[in-house]
Order: sequence, then C-alpha cells, then structure tokens
Amino acid sequence: MNEPTSEGRDALVIGAGGGIGAAMVEALLDDSSVRRVFAVSRDGQDADAQRHEVPCHLHCDHSDESIAAVVAELKAQEFSPGNIVITLGLLHDDDLQPEKAIERLNRDHLQQVLTVNTVLPALWLSALAPLLRRSERAVVACLSARVGSIGDNHLGGWYSYRASKAALNMMLKTAAVEFARRARGVKLIAFHPGTTDTRLSKPFQARVPEDKLFTPQFVAQSLLTQMQSASCDGQLSYVDWAGKTVPW
Repeated sequence: MNEPTSEGRDALVIGAGGGIGAAMVEALLDDSSVRRVFAVSRDGQDADAQRHEVPCHLHCDHSDESIAAVVAELKAQEFSPGNIVITLGLLHDDDLQPEKAIERLNRDHLQQVLTVNTVLPALWLSALAPLLRRSERAVVACLSARVGSIGDNHLGGWYSYRASKAALNMMLKTAAVEFARRARGVKLIAFHPGTTDTRLSKPFQARVPEDKLFTPQFVAQSLLTQMQSASCDGQLSYVDWAGKTVPW
C-alpha cells in the first residue's frame, strides 16, 4: 500500500529558473499539503520560466560555497523535507551540441555535460543528506532521461548526454542503497519527463509527434503525482512521465 503524503512539510526545487523547474514550483505552490516552497536558481528567471511569486527564493551559482550557503539558510528556516526536485540539466548551448559520432567528442564539452547532469545533482544530494536523514518521509526526484538507459540504447549517439544520465542513475542508485540503511524515510526517483517544450529540447522537436511533446505543466503534475504516491521502499525508481519503469 502506498504511504500517504506527509502534511505540512516543505518543498525544494533546485533549478527553478528552467521550464520544468518553474512549472514544478507552480504545481507545489498550488498543493495545499505543502507548507512552504523553496525555489533555488542561478538567475531567478530563465527564458523558459513563467512569472510566479515565490516567497522563499534562493540564488545559487552551484559552487561548493553557494550550495553550502543555501543549505545553511534552509537549516535556519527550519526546512522540513517533503518533496525535493533537482531539475539541473545540460544538453546543448551555443558552443555545444550532442555528438552524433564518436569523433565529435570534446574533452571540455564532455566535462561540462557531466558536471551539470551528474556532479551537481550528486553534490546537492550530499549537501542535503543531513536534513534528509531526520525526515520521516521525504521524496527526492532528479531529472534523468530515457537515453541514459544502457538497455534501451539502440540508436547510439549523444555520447556525453547519455553517459551523464547513466552516471546520474548510478549515483542515485548508490545513494538509495545507503539511505535504506541511514535514512529510511527517503525515497529517490530518477524521472524521465519525455520530450518537454523547453529550451533544452527546442532544436530536437521537429520530428516529435504532437501528442508526445509535453508542456512543462503536464510534466510537473505527472512528477508531483508520482512523488505523492511513492513508497519509501529503500529503492531507486527509474520511471517515465507515465509512471512506467525505464530499463537500466
């Protein structure tokens, strides 16, 4: 049986300036069971982000010092973990594109993608661990991707992005094993949102069927629904927007 959602606990969205992050903040603000919503972003608002008023907004550049400062502020605010969503992600920018062939691998680009997609979520989870260990029930979801599945990789390409998401999944799986011993009230989710209409997917939407291009609001509500019904079973769930398990 699924465990009920904890009443009166706080929510935290890391990467609240992006499309899914902003939509997640809005969904949590509309959830009457959530006491407070803390939104963490680098710039406050992103080109994808909708305008919304967040009483507890924290700026962070994701350096070690900045992450520590945010966690210190959460402690000062007596943050009570309920729902935590980490939406950090990088697929492309002005100088970086997914590699279609192995000859396109670039050391700097590979390190940049791995840093954003794997290292930073892991560092955030590490910094938040002391708060999580005291929680009776907290659900932490990170944006992963189906292309991070080794078993589902039949097309190849996108070397850096695939590797970074597969590595993220392993980080989360390893943390789930530890939390099953040290923080039994914590549930971890690696979430594949599908192709979402945000800046990250813009260059790759042309061949996506209309019914498979999701709004950030749809994705956020799907994730929130799954977080609310999740059981703290000591396992990492690797699931998509429809709640279906993604193969490792």
